[in-house]
Amino acid sequence: MSAQSTDTDTATEVFLAHRSLLFTVAYELLGSAADAEDVLQETWLKWSGVDHAEVRDQRAYLVRISTRQALTRLRTLARRRESYVGPWLPEPLLTAPDVAEDVELADSVSMAMLLVLETLTPTERAVFVLREVFDLGYEEIAEAVEKSPAAVRQIAHRARGHVAARRPRAEVSAAQTRHTWDAFRRAVETGELQPLVDLLAPDVVLLTDGGGVARAALAPVVGAEQVAAVLARIAATVSPLAAQVNGHQALVLRLAGRVETVLALRVERGLITGVFAVRNPEKLSRLNEETVLRR
Repeated sequence: MSAQSTDTDTATEVFLAHRSLLFTVAYELLGSAADAEDVLQETWLKWSGVDHAEVRDQRAYLVRISTRQALTRLRTLARRRESYVGPWLPEPLLTAPDVAEDVELADSVSMAMLLVLETLTPTERAVFVLREVFDLGYEEIAEAVEKSPAAVRQIAHRARGHVAARRPRAEVSAAQTRHTWDAFRRAVETGELQPLVDLLAPDVVLLTDGGGVARAALAPVVGAEQVAAVLARIAATVSPLAAQVNGHQALVLRLAGRVETVLALRVERGLITGVFAVRNPEKLSRLNEETVLRR
């Protein structure tokens, strides 16, 4: 076996060993599994052309490549989303139980958090994710985003404040969240309005993402009675099944065996303050098998 062949095999082994981590980084930056997969392809092409003997920290080097590729793509996506039909929601992923057991990872990939991350600039988002979720050092992040370590510290501080201001207003225990979730599932299954209304905060917001393809509200639906009425209509014709989506309990609604809608929640003080309904069929392709996420 030639030295070049051996080097290629080693490079492949290293890439595959870090693949789930790199996918998770790209997904948290982009909110799109399809785009994250494209970033992985671009990362592999660049990694395969590197002199691997010169790489001291393989994990950091690969994260740096994938972050730069994701940032380039994120700026393009921002322009594309300006013309998106109706509310844009992240692409939901069917996740394994171990994601839910890693509280920090589950929080970082939740639908609610990914929407908060959408409000950051691309560089702020990258710095926040790499620092707060993956615990990279400021020097490593500086190389990834091509800023000085001092600038990265300032960006991290600004991003943390921005995210903190938009996170749920109060901590919710796992038991309380589970109780609210179970009650929500029962209410959706029965389609009865009053039990749904009782679970929803007065100012609850429902975002429905149809992407201009599936039927969906083109603006946020606000208010307990209005949101309950929409949910009752959605659930009336489909079969709801509980599933782990983005590290949290969610409802997957199927019609004739095909996924029609994914419903995810944001819970605060025992009430549901946010409902996220993904109906765009282009975003529902990964609901048939688990996606591995790693830190």
